[in-house]
Amino acid sequence: MNISKKCKPGLVLLSFIPTIGAAQTDATRLDYVSITATRDERVTQQVPAAIAVVGEERIETAPMFNVADVLSGIPGVLINSRRGGYDSRLIIRGSGLKANYGIREVMVLRDGVPITDPDSFTRMDFIDTQDIERIEVTKGPGNLYAAGSAGGTVQIISKSVFDEADNNIKLGVGSYNTGNLHLRQGWKAGEDQAFSLTLSHRETDNDWRDWNEFDSSQISLKHGMPVAEEGMLESELSYTKSDLQLPGNVNEKQWQEYQQTGEQHGNNTAFDHSGRYSEIVFFNSRLELPYEKFTFKPRIYANQWSHYHPVTGQIVDTPDAKVFGTDIEFVVPNKIGGDSSLVAGITARRDKDDSKRYQYADVVTIPSGRVVKTLSDRSGDIATTRQTNNTLYGLFAQQTFKPDDRWIVDLGFRLDKARLEQDENEIMPYDYRSGSYRPGEGEKSLDRTFNLFSPKLGATYAVNEQLNAFMSIAQADQVPYSSELDENPDLKVATISNIEFGLKGRAHKWSFDTSIYFAQGEDEVVQSLEYGRTVYQNAGETDKTGFELASSYEVLRGLSLGLNYAYSDYTYGSFSEVSNGQLNDYSGNQMPYIPKHQYSLSADYRKNNWTVRVQADTWGEYYIDHANTETFEGYELLTNLFVGYDFGKHRIGLNIDNLFDERYASEVKKDYSGNSYSTGAPRNALLTYRYTF
Repeated sequence: MNISKKCKPGLVLLSFIPTIGAAQTDATRLDYVSITATRDERVTQQVPAAIAVVGEERIETAPMFNVADVLSGIPGVLINSRRGGYDSRLIIRGSGLKANYGIREVMVLRDGVPITDPDSFTRMDFIDTQDIERIEVTKGPGNLYAAGSAGGTVQIISKSVFDEADNNIKLGVGSYNTGNLHLRQGWKAGEDQAFSLTLSHRETDNDWRDWNEFDSSQISLKHGMPVAEEGMLESELSYTKSDLQLPGNVNEKQWQEYQQTGEQHGNNTAFDHSGRYSEIVFFNSRLELPYEKFTFKPRIYANQWSHYHPVTGQIVDTPDAKVFGTDIEFVVPNKIGGDSSLVAGITARRDKDDSKRYQYADVVTIPSGRVVKTLSDRSGDIATTRQTNNTLYGLFAQQTFKPDDRWIVDLGFRLDKARLEQDENEIMPYDYRSGSYRPGEGEKSLDRTFNLFSPKLGATYAVNEQLNAFMSIAQADQVPYSSELDENPDLKVATISNIEFGLKGRAHKWSFDTSIYFAQGEDEVVQSLEYGRTVYQNAGETDKTGFELASSYEVLRGLSLGLNYAYSDYTYGSFSEVSNGQLNDYSGNQMPYIPKHQYSLSADYRKNNWTVRVQADTWGEYYIDHANTETFEGYELLTNLFVGYDFGKHRIGLNIDNLFDERYASEVKKDYSGNSYSTGAPRNALLTYRYTF
């Protein structure tokens, strides 16, 4: 049965993600160059994978408080910001579905540095969204960057220290006391030394719902210099302080109130003061050094982070976590099967953190001890202590064959070893079933090692100058993350296998990318809710069939229209869920939260100093539980508008998100206590001014 009214239809418009960038012939339009799919520079038309590149022109039309501002609408990519700020829920072809919060099962990188932990959890708090040149999304398993993450790869590429044309100051004010400030200044010291300083501040009250403020300040210093004759060294040091309140989801009654008023008061738990308050110092340095017969590309990185993280039942305090890593890559041109090349290297990374979990100090309880309300996020008595070490070592290699002008064949693999070591002392943790603090299990430890293998064979064939066909066969292992293993230490590694065929077209007035894929998962980790607590187990088998289309057409000079569409048929081949003491066979059921139909429609106009972009996104109906007892109708034509005007070195822009003020839910789940809704943001506007100097 349907449990919610769909969003009322808005203006029907067409969707276009611009395909402009670095390579062009007389017959074709400009095409982006990508480095993420194959670790070498290649125009997307020649990449044997489903890939989307979001470039600077698209980024300039978005508020950029969150990467979801520009990744929404990509077929096969489901992304939303459930709580505002940097918070994102990201699912690529079903991977990431099990995450209660944050991004999991998808490898996220910034300038080649993984910001995804070895156990596949990603923190987005130290990404300066105002300092992004482009974002590359590669869908499916088999990526050379993706260690232990089977869903795909998202690489965020910041603005180059050598780019002197992008010095600017940007100011923004908007609804709900939203404001931003961004400054970038680059300069040269002598002929060879390049520097850039970036300052960014974002804040919003988001007071259409309680406990929803966000505040982030970031500073970054970059340095670049040539090395030897054709080499290059780039380094960056940054600091971030970010405070994010987490308002939580609502129950059925609260959902009805939100639909009537457009405001959210309270949530469906006793814990009203969740949040994440973090500080991060981040450093990375990369060298590119060409020799006569190969190119040497080493990279080192380190960051130190801390956070105070009140969540359901406990307050997590991690005062000093450290991450160290290196990625050493070689590119070796060769004549094996034509004008070919080999990319190979090693990866090493270690994450270490010691944390304490506290009870909430200020709570209201009933005689049984059940917590019915929190009064603040102040920490009380110690609940649990935990020491965690995550280590990953890996090697990768890919031989690219180019036997003639039409064929490109990639044969490669990753082989990784991930180890999780965890020592814990449960003193008085929160018990989800009783809703109170109870004596814990005392000292316990976890030590698991996972061997992960990810091979891939891909090929592209140039049918003619405008059309390229591609195919790929790939497999990847997905490592369980630490909180899953804490709940179920017997979890196995999940394996995703994928076969894909596609066609890419680039012409002067149109472009398209289309693919059909067949993926099978073995032992995929799925989540269930048991008395309010998330538990994890391996599903026996999952089957995923999908079709994706991204297309655009220039109907008039300066006006481009397009359509992006994804069909996703994801089912459990075999899956028996143990929930609340009962065994339920859900084999053959649809996987929850994944709509069969997703499409994006928009128009993009650029002429006479004006830039106008309208995008309308639709998520179709989806099941909200493994049992497939209820569906949610999703939302239709959720529309965002941008209008900008350039005069000289100045630009004024206006963003209006949720143009028709729809009352929608970005996510709905079902558990033993009822349905849980994540309310979507109402209409909001942001006015910006940018001066380029």
